[in-house]
Amino acid sequence: MKIKLLKSIKLILLIIISSNVFAQIDLGNVREGESVEYCLQHKKMHALMQNPDFLKQFILDQESLKQTEEFLSNQVNPQRVVYKIPIVFHVLHNGGVENITNEQIIDGLSIMNRDFRLLNADANNVHNDFKATNPDATCIPSDIEVEFVLATKAPNGVCFSGITRTQSSQSYSGDGGAQVNAIINGNDVYNGEWAGNKYLNIFVCGDIGGAAGYTYKPSGWIGTGMNNGIWILSEYVGSIGTGTIGRSRTLTHEAGHWLNLDHTWGPNNNPGNATSCNDDDAVNDTPNTIGVTSCNLNESTCGTRANVENYMDYSYCSKMFSNGQKDRMRAALNNSTGGRNNLWTSSNLVATGADGDTYLCAANFYSNMTKICPGEQVKFFDNSYNNVTGWNWSFPGATVTSSIERNPIISYNSPGTYPVTLTVTDGNVSLTKTVESYINVLAPGATLPLIEGFENYTSIATSNAWETFNPQNNATFQINTATGHLSSKCVKLANYGQSGSNIDELISSSVDLSDITSSANVTLSFRYSYRKRSSTNTEKLFVLLSGNCGSTWEIRKTLQGNQFSELISSTAWTPSLEEHWTTVHLTNIISQYWNENFRYKFRFEGQGGNNLYLDNINIYASGPSEEIVGGGNASVYENINSKGLSIYPNPAENEISIEYLADKPNVSTIQIIDLLGKIHSNESINSEAGHNLVILSTDKLSSGVYLVKIKLDGNEVVKQISIK
Repeated sequence: MKIKLLKSIKLILLIIISSNVFAQIDLGNVREGESVEYCLQHKKMHALMQNPDFLKQFILDQESLKQTEEFLSNQVNPQRVVYKIPIVFHVLHNGGVENITNEQIIDGLSIMNRDFRLLNADANNVHNDFKATNPDATCIPSDIEVEFVLATKAPNGVCFSGITRTQSSQSYSGDGGAQVNAIINGNDVYNGEWAGNKYLNIFVCGDIGGAAGYTYKPSGWIGTGMNNGIWILSEYVGSIGTGTIGRSRTLTHEAGHWLNLDHTWGPNNNPGNATSCNDDDAVNDTPNTIGVTSCNLNESTCGTRANVENYMDYSYCSKMFSNGQKDRMRAALNNSTGGRNNLWTSSNLVATGADGDTYLCAANFYSNMTKICPGEQVKFFDNSYNNVTGWNWSFPGATVTSSIERNPIISYNSPGTYPVTLTVTDGNVSLTKTVESYINVLAPGATLPLIEGFENYTSIATSNAWETFNPQNNATFQINTATGHLSSKCVKLANYGQSGSNIDELISSSVDLSDITSSANVTLSFRYSYRKRSSTNTEKLFVLLSGNCGSTWEIRKTLQGNQFSELISSTAWTPSLEEHWTTVHLTNIISQYWNENFRYKFRFEGQGGNNLYLDNINIYASGPSEEIVGGGNASVYENINSKGLSIYPNPAENEISIEYLADKPNVSTIQIIDLLGKIHSNESINSEAGHNLVILSTDKLSSGVYLVKIKLDGNEVVKQISIK
């Protein structure tokens, strides 16, 4: 026992030593042609290893699992049970391509089961050194005799499809804990814990921290909570939709980790290191290897041919598990560590609806969008369960008002709010679901110039011009009647007093920019008032734009740190003076947005800080100035210069921020000029009295030195900047 314990300690130390810093993507771990690390499992484990209590528990867990493995492998003529594992796919999305279809998920599940049951035809094409027909082969393809079955009962016994959907911006946060919490609180089936000893939870997200997938090994420390599951990028599920054949076996790889397998080269995330020849994956029949990121069948750095076709390598030609890996995985399912031994029990299969007794119990549907512009298409998806054989849709207000397709695509031309009805049948039973006011077709966009002071609204909820997104269901953007900028109303987010991470969005209706000419510029300006609650606050305000009515969004500006606010208010912030407000001018509303379906939104990411106020939104078009550039006297315009004109960063790369105070509202001109006198940018800005912040794009400028000239009432200030 002492010798075995020392080996386990050595294994743990290898994990700690060989795992690098995991906050950034290690390009050496990225497979050819990809932009994310294939797997972060060992890096996640390395982070946990920094806790001495976890390390102690993990050593004991691994020793217990090894004893179970040895016990099972020493049995004479053992009864080989096919273990069935209830599985749930939790799709965490923010309305984008990460909201993958049921069909793509089912495809990913079938590939997973095919691989674990050795039903993949390519297993017959492994290198001769690993073929079962080769009498000298010690490492051969193995049927793991494990199957993953969609659960059909939620923790409260409610029937469902085995798939949940949660809309939240946490899909792209990369924070696993926050992502699980978002699903617990916001999914469309059951709001609560989905225990890890009852379900294998698969979290499908848009960003999981720079990886394609990761999970955690069986551990008494992690226990049987919901986070005892697998995280995976949406495009790494299945081979259809956003998936590809080359990425389709990522779930197979991560399920191997979930069942206690290491990478074939040992306990680290770094394939290709020669030192891995001295490591081991704790499996007897897999040859020592350094690991590969491409299909190099001749890899033999460690002295013998590597089994690069193993699912636990990083190659694109993975097609097998070995018998030794089978013993290790089945041991994980027979050991109480992490609760995996409860998953396949008869009682749990019945409780989770994974026992094969399925029936049509609910009609349900979803769509890729619910708020659209006139003329846009909506794709509807049947999400009924289970055993559906027929569909009958009703779409009042649409161009086509009915369909018998499973997943129809429907257009709406007239503004308004419309219901949707779906009736499904299994041939015997028919069930119907109707959702009133499901599709909202927005009115034609407002025209320029747009001036929004929120004076005409009593609430955001009853406004046709605005909507909010509040996934935490706590304080959200609301009309505030007590404090506006030189007016009675503005929009307030009561962020003070909220704890933890919060996401809130204020989303506009459409704006018609289709009349903008190729020679014009478009500027969006707005006022905000905010103070940090403490010096450590890292809250952010994003401005996002969409040129397709909100189908996709792009971040155009991020305010954070001292640029957001240098000042602190330890009490709930309320602006009372004009100088408490900052005016931001965004001039990078480029031609890709010049259509009738332009929308914009503000997204605030809170961290327990202070209140935020928004007011005086203004969108306007202005043509370039024809004024000839001349020399100026920087001291003439003292009411800008003496009040701290600031241009940063300097040197700049993609954009520059220009801050200044103005005594009164006026039109200012900001130009970027090279040293030969050529004007590269000429913007007319409706400056407001008080603090102004203008953001200019510099990504089209060549490296070098430029002049920034600010002009107001014929006076000007000139400052020098460098572009990287």
